[in-house]
Amino acid sequence: MSGETLALVLAVVLVLVGLAGSVLPALPGVPMVFAGLVLAAWAQDFQHVSWLTLGILGLLTVLSFVIDFAATALGAKRVGATKLAVVGAMLGTFAGFFLGIPGLILGPFVGAVAGEMLSHGRMQQATRAGVATWMGLLFGTLAKLALVFTMLGVFAFAYFV
Repeated sequence: MSGETLALVLAVVLVLVGLAGSVLPALPGVPMVFAGLVLAAWAQDFQHVSWLTLGILGLLTVLSFVIDFAATALGAKRVGATKLAVVGAMLGTFAGFFLGIPGLILGPFVGAVAGEMLSHGRMQQATRAGVATWMGLLFGTLAKLALVFTMLGVFAFAYFV
């Protein structure tokens, strides 16, 4: 197997793992996709994909971090959730990763409720904070997926045009 082929295979693996990481909390999904696309461009000596294209993809990668944090924070702040609710949602998301799909769905909610209960001890407020924080995480994940597919589209357009 040639060096170029090996690099392209590794690039595809990075993109696929990054795509999964856009949904799973333990993997840095969008940066892995970006790394895979840079590797693919490098493997072919940047003949098909220019540095300008990679710069645009890099900006989209940075935007994914902003969206990820903003979506969660805005969801929580909309209902007056405390910082502990947001931290709880993040911890619940991470813990949920080890419990499979149900854990990924319920983990952020349970974590946000637990964090809010530690802050205020009022179940109604904690439940509202849990739902709002969970919705923020959901919309953040959907936005990251949209960015990943946008990145793949930009790369494909630059590669084939």
